[in-house]
Amino acid sequence: MKYKNIREEELKNKVGADWFKTYDTTEILGNVDFTVFPKQNNIFGRTPLLWAEAKTGNFDVTTMFVQLVLTIGKARTFDKTLPPAFLGAFDFKKIAFVPYISIQDIFYINDFNWNVTPSNHETKEFKLIKNRIETTLKQNTYIYDYQADEKDLKTFITNNIANSTETNKVKIDKNNFIPIYLRWLEIVKPIIDVNWDDLKKANILDNDFYLADLFVDDKDTHKIDDDTTIRDNLFVIFQNQGYKIEKENIKQMFDATINIKNKETYTQFWKRYKRPPVVEFQNYIIERRDLLVPQDIRERKGAFFTPRQWVELSQEYLADYLGENWQDEYYIWDCAAGTGNLLAGLTNKYNIWASTLDQADVKVMHNRIEHGAILLQNHVFQFDFLNDDFSKLPQGLQEILNDENKRKKLIIFINPPYAEAASKGTISNTGTNKTDVAVTTMIYNKYKNKIGIGGRELFVQFLTRIYAEIPNVVLAEFSTLKILQAPNFLEFREFYQAKLEKIFLVQADSFDNVKGKFPIGFFIWNTDKKERFENIEADIYDSKGEFIGNKNLYNSSRLKSINDWLITTRNRHNEVNIGFLSAKGNDFQNVNFIFIINEKNQLPHPRGTWITDKNIIEVSIYVTVRHIIPSTWLNDRDQFIFPNDGWKTDIEFKNDCLTFTLFDNCNTIQSKFGVNYWIPFTESEVNAKEKFESNFMSDFIKGKIKSEKEAINLFDQENHSNPKNKGLNNVLQFSTEAHEVFDAGKELWKYYHQQKDINVNAGLYDIKAYFQGRNHKGRMNAKSTNEKYTELMGNLRQKLNILSDKITPKIYVYEFLKQ
Repeated sequence: MKYKNIREEELKNKVGADWFKTYDTTEILGNVDFTVFPKQNNIFGRTPLLWAEAKTGNFDVTTMFVQLVLTIGKARTFDKTLPPAFLGAFDFKKIAFVPYISIQDIFYINDFNWNVTPSNHETKEFKLIKNRIETTLKQNTYIYDYQADEKDLKTFITNNIANSTETNKVKIDKNNFIPIYLRWLEIVKPIIDVNWDDLKKANILDNDFYLADLFVDDKDTHKIDDDTTIRDNLFVIFQNQGYKIEKENIKQMFDATINIKNKETYTQFWKRYKRPPVVEFQNYIIERRDLLVPQDIRERKGAFFTPRQWVELSQEYLADYLGENWQDEYYIWDCAAGTGNLLAGLTNKYNIWASTLDQADVKVMHNRIEHGAILLQNHVFQFDFLNDDFSKLPQGLQEILNDENKRKKLIIFINPPYAEAASKGTISNTGTNKTDVAVTTMIYNKYKNKIGIGGRELFVQFLTRIYAEIPNVVLAEFSTLKILQAPNFLEFREFYQAKLEKIFLVQADSFDNVKGKFPIGFFIWNTDKKERFENIEADIYDSKGEFIGNKNLYNSSRLKSINDWLITTRNRHNEVNIGFLSAKGNDFQNVNFIFIINEKNQLPHPRGTWITDKNIIEVSIYVTVRHIIPSTWLNDRDQFIFPNDGWKTDIEFKNDCLTFTLFDNCNTIQSKFGVNYWIPFTESEVNAKEKFESNFMSDFIKGKIKSEKEAINLFDQENHSNPKNKGLNNVLQFSTEAHEVFDAGKELWKYYHQQKDINVNAGLYDIKAYFQGRNHKGRMNAKSTNEKYTELMGNLRQKLNILSDKITPKIYVYEFLKQ
């Protein structure tokens, strides 16, 4: 065994040095174990030669390739860089190669869940991929033993891997037209002199220009290939060294020739490929133009499949609600069908209708019908649900919509396209808003004054048109919980008053290409019953489809929010600022925007409130309530609300919250930004070397207050305004759990003040930065090499967790959250 008893990293290094020493094997590409690139760039950049899976031990070749396929498919690596000529897999005994094009099709299946762990060989997805490519691998894989086949292996690498970058003209076929498109996006698209945003609004995409380029006759680059059938299927054609829009309903808007800004680059690019594509693949390429749609447009068109387990579960819920014969008794229309996977498993094809925005998707469904899909060809059609008039619908479906009794037996069954108006990238100024994908539709402009800002999201527009223009139907749909809970959807909820009959919740990232930890619901609405949503008990399922419990959902926007409560703490008499609270949103997804700093101007776009000597208790309650319960996918959209008055007389609760706020990570006070009012100890308690700039917090805790009036404001205004309480000691009384947090914190402060070169006015954040240090990007490291500090910080975290458990039930008692 050539490479026995070595670790994976060493194995990769040795394979690189022994077999690919004339190439670059150092580039890291996502989670792909091993890559091979030429050392020199050409004018088009470096083309990868090999992506490979590496394993220590003696592994089955097919198993290694399946793991590599899942790794590539999960990250969609082929969307980010041009794929290589070969995929590879090796262990300590052997290495195997397979041409990428021989298994390329597997990456474009629409009804597959790529969000699984590639290294878990027991998942149904792993087994499915193995079954689908095993035969192909046996026919196309080259396997070499490092020792027994040394000469043949070197010859294969020389003749195949090395020559995969030669610039002889490449024939374009069904296996390589996608990789060529990816390269075209990088090289050719930027030199086309056109406003892509204007074209996108007219539903003309970059792939239309790519197809125009593909179907040019290389013998005469001034004209398109003469096949009129092909020409009729192109929205853009290449003509007279430029592009012309040919789409019937908009070509008059773009009547001028669209020029190429750098014809030399264009010519050099297409010198590498033989155009037009190979004849037998031309129709295939036109029909599968859907594979060329980029990610943002796929979101707009809803081209994300619904995982099979949720399709099956949704149909079970429909059967439970409508009865076991529901497929025979009801009509079904998926008006956002994509390629039709939501309809899989339905059996009565005479009652099923499917429409989608893209004609290419219609062709995919028609192809599936030819291969056994239970649908009718004339029940599957192209229709832009947010723009087209219902007069364009097939006559049979129009008859259902126009007959009240039949319409009551219609189920609109959809997973509508979902494009958020803003994302975390937008919030952090690393992304852009996507509202433009939705505000140009006919439905938005027709109903925007009734559905408010929530109407900027595409799925809301689907619900709006169904509710307003197809009344009395059963609407069964997948979407987020925004329509039930989010403040921005209040106007929509007032408009959309249908009875929510059933709902189940699943985790969003169990859907293909959906990122984020939040719930997606399957809703069954009876639009025949007019009712404002107030609350419902939802069923919950884990990522494996197992039932795990129930959750109550409320229309919290009919109640005042926790931020409304926070506003009531502002502008008190003679208040003095001691910090600033960053406060954004009313739900769990915004928890990272809740923290305490010294000054408002530390934030580029501050939102929140000043912390003063008069509202410190309420602010501490606010911070604690927002942070103490961990954010999960299930509570991500839960809304914090205006509490009842019970907290006002619960002194222990208030002081517990103050304790939590002082010692939790949300306290990011830094002395470099101003006076630190937040040191909870005196100098003598922590053996400080110098006097603190401020003893505000320790004085506050010990009741050292200049006047009774200040004491009342600082501690508990209502309690101390009672004449019977005058003269009482105002020292804060803490619970046992809070005392233990203070004790743990004191030991940390004392240890810090024993060190050299410290800042005597340091707060908790400064102490953490001192011991943990910062990386080359200036970010605080997650851990410290100082064992004593780590022990003390661990003890403080433990005591805080105990205090958190004590506080949590009261968050529900005082109705900061609905349970």
